[in-house]
Amino acid sequence: MQLDELYRQVIMDHYQKPRNQGTLSEDAISVDLRNPSCGDEIFLQLMVEDGIVKDVRFRGSGCSISMSSASMMTEAIKGKSVDDALKLSQTFREMMLGQDVDFDELGELESLHGVAKFPARIKCATLAWQALERAASSTGEIKK
Repeated sequence: MQLDELYRQVIMDHYQKPRNQGTLSEDAISVDLRNPSCGDEIFLQLMVEDGIVKDVRFRGSGCSISMSSASMMTEAIKGKSVDDALKLSQTFREMMLGQDVDFDELGELESLHGVAKFPARIKCATLAWQALERAASSTGEIKK
């Protein structure tokens, strides 16, 4: 099996069986974003305690890239500090821009690196990450 095929399988697995889909309680930090250029939508919720992402959930609709990225992101940030989640977000954005990154840091998210070849799809892949950044900025726990 070729590496590109393996990446496609990872993306489709997260699209067909999304992780951390659903909602949290009303006291969770909530962000609702839409990508007007393609219609992707995401509603992201974070539960942050003592600077740690204790839980994260999302609901949304959109293409396989958008929903897979959201699913993988929620798995990757759960249990991390808000600062580490934001660092991962920056690394993911760099990957989407075609920059050299440490793929070991990204784990399964590496499977989305091919999206960088399709500029119109980058917004799809980064929508959930934009929601994360907005949610994190409202926690008041980000170190400047």
